[in-house]
Amino acid sequence: MTDRATLLTSFLASSGFLEVERKNLAGDASNRRYERLHLADGSTRVLMDAPPSKGEDIRPFVNIARHLQSLNLSAPAILAEDAANGFLILEDLGDDLFARVVQADPSLETQLYQAAADVLVTLHQAPAPSDLLSYSPKVMAEMAAHAWRWYRRGCGLEFEQSAQNFESKFETILAQNVPECDVLIQRDYHAENLLWLPDRNGQARVGLLDFQDAMSGHRAYDLVSMLQDARRDVSPDIEREMIAYYIQQTGQNADDFDAAYHLLGLQRNLRILGIFARLSMHFNKPHYVDFIPRVWGFIERDLAHSVSARVRDLIATDLPAPTPEILQSLRDQCGTVPTL
Repeated sequence: MTDRATLLTSFLASSGFLEVERKNLAGDASNRRYERLHLADGSTRVLMDAPPSKGEDIRPFVNIARHLQSLNLSAPAILAEDAANGFLILEDLGDDLFARVVQADPSLETQLYQAAADVLVTLHQAPAPSDLLSYSPKVMAEMAAHAWRWYRRGCGLEFEQSAQNFESKFETILAQNVPECDVLIQRDYHAENLLWLPDRNGQARVGLLDFQDAMSGHRAYDLVSMLQDARRDVSPDIEREMIAYYIQQTGQNADDFDAAYHLLGLQRNLRILGIFARLSMHFNKPHYVDFIPRVWGFIERDLAHSVSARVRDLIATDLPAPTPEILQSLRDQCGTVPTL
């Protein structure tokens, strides 16, 4: 038995879950691993195995989960924890991810997305926890530059000097248009991290997952995450309706919010473009390359907005469109780039 397995056995024993049936659950892009625990009474729990030796830390997840629960939002309850070794036993919120529910019954799309927008309305009525890091214009510009340091690099082009040039210009634009960092942003608020819980009421009908990287940021950011989804197509009608619904519910200035939405969409999708290239080239996960054409479509759409005018030509010059040849090149470099 490995040292990690021994630690896990000890944790399960101390928390009363040793003598249960365990089945693997699908993981995510991180080093975390999940199992479903089947109890003798027919109920289930979820085990999170997040090795600190691989850079994982469960404490942010626990802290954010408890904050969300304090707002009557459906983050999974923490039933047992071992922060030092990276183990959690969580409430099992089920398997009804938004992506699956809408695929099975497209007529539910509006209802689900409006419920998810209501979660954001509720969340944004509360100040962000004071200990969150800030998703500031500087940080956002650095994150967006992943598109240069990974995607542009994967295209065989010089990347560091051009990345620095972009960062400087983009930070200025972000600071002028979206400087606010006053709400908690979950950062990966999309249909494969949201669960439909129709037996609950109001905003509690949306189960929340994968929020451990939360920061304080602009209130349009999670709406972008939800509506400009890298993994599935959200209908244009739903996108327009949900933006208008959020504005109506929160009293935002429509023109300012629309500009913020598209600028943050550009920032987020540039970041994702770089992250997906990195997941293939560094982490040996080439299937993320398949999502790049959709991400590129969002970049083009957000660049068309007037708020992006000052970086439009720069991005068009620096970042080649993801042709089949470029996408294949990113796959061919799978797992070959150890570091920047």
